[in-house]
Amino acid sequence: MSDVHAHSVAFVRTETLPELPPPAAETGVLKWIRENLFATVPNAILTIVSIYVVYAILSGVLPWIFNGVWDASSLAECREILNGTSGACFAVLAERWPQLIFGLSYPADSYWRPALAFFLLFFAAAPVMFFDLPRKLLLFTAIYPFIAYWLIWGGTIMVPLVALVGFVAGYLVYQRLVTNSFAAGFFGGVAAAFVVWYIGGLLIPDDASDTAMLTAVPSRDLGGFMLNLMLGVTCVSLSIPIGIVLALGRQSSMPLIKWICVVFIEFIRGVPLITLLFVASVMLAYFFPPESTVDLFLRVVIMITMFSAAYIAEVIRGGLAALPKGQYEAADSLGLDYAQAMRLIILPQALKISIPGIVNIAVGLFKDTVLVSVISMFDILGFIRGPLLSSTEWNGVYWELLGFAALLFFVTCYGISQYSQWLERRLATDHR
Repeated sequence: MSDVHAHSVAFVRTETLPELPPPAAETGVLKWIRENLFATVPNAILTIVSIYVVYAILSGVLPWIFNGVWDASSLAECREILNGTSGACFAVLAERWPQLIFGLSYPADSYWRPALAFFLLFFAAAPVMFFDLPRKLLLFTAIYPFIAYWLIWGGTIMVPLVALVGFVAGYLVYQRLVTNSFAAGFFGGVAAAFVVWYIGGLLIPDDASDTAMLTAVPSRDLGGFMLNLMLGVTCVSLSIPIGIVLALGRQSSMPLIKWICVVFIEFIRGVPLITLLFVASVMLAYFFPPESTVDLFLRVVIMITMFSAAYIAEVIRGGLAALPKGQYEAADSLGLDYAQAMRLIILPQALKISIPGIVNIAVGLFKDTVLVSVISMFDILGFIRGPLLSSTEWNGVYWELLGFAALLFFVTCYGISQYSQWLERRLATDHR
């Protein structure tokens, strides 16, 4: 009887059963494909059509790329090597890449100078772009423009030194007078800088370039993708602070300042950039003293900077308008003056909101630098359309050259976009 009772008691397991693996369609690649590509019938149809389109494009492009010729002296020789088969003539890139990067007339023995300036650009931009780095590195950022100018243009080192001394004098005067008034500090600093530059210009002898450590290169010899990079970096760096000033001026309570900024912004935004470039090429020299010879590169920088500053001003104005009124009241309650409130409370928040818009304008501005080819500045597109395709050796090569230019622009713009997304995540603009 006891044996029967013992066998009638339910068995209680002392350990849990091992977990069963999930179904194959619920894990890994199969799950992602099912949820993202074939979740519904329309999604499945679109996926199949997209795969076919991608296959049709790659089936024609990849053989053309992999069958490309890299060693030839002309398009005719490329065609002889291909012997009727489909293939790219990449030999034009192998032979002419220095001119595509540095321009047609830049001295070949001085290619190391703009290359070094480009390499140093990363060290100069790092403290500004990655604010976790030591603030002492900003000293190199401040002197980098003068180093880059001397490396690229060459000539006497006295010119960038005088320019640097003028900026230092203007900053010291600004720091001294800004405690009394922001306007007094700003205009006093500008006046001090111009005085130093005027005196320095008188002290530099006319034959100073004869004793220069680096051979002087005129601006008309700049070209290639280097010219696009120089215009993009210079104009974006200048247009952001000018755009901030214009945005603040448009919100000013002083009618004269406000309407000057409004007229400037609306006029510039209503005129195409190509028109401003023609103005820079033909008419801007008339606004300077008759005896002065204003460099074309400087005139183009002025016009492109004005153009982009007007758009950046509107983006920043949108960021300022997005801030609640309590932020301004908080600055007033702390006893901060206008300059302190903008620098410490208002602008940091407004610029954080404006990051996507500013980056969008920066990317568009960098791509618009190819428009300088219409005023006979041989950037990479102007060099391709002009001297390169006019040569008898490479007349008829289009896809290879334009694809190479598109690749350079894509890599640069994609890098800017990725940095913008990283900065937005770092600042958590959608959570604060």
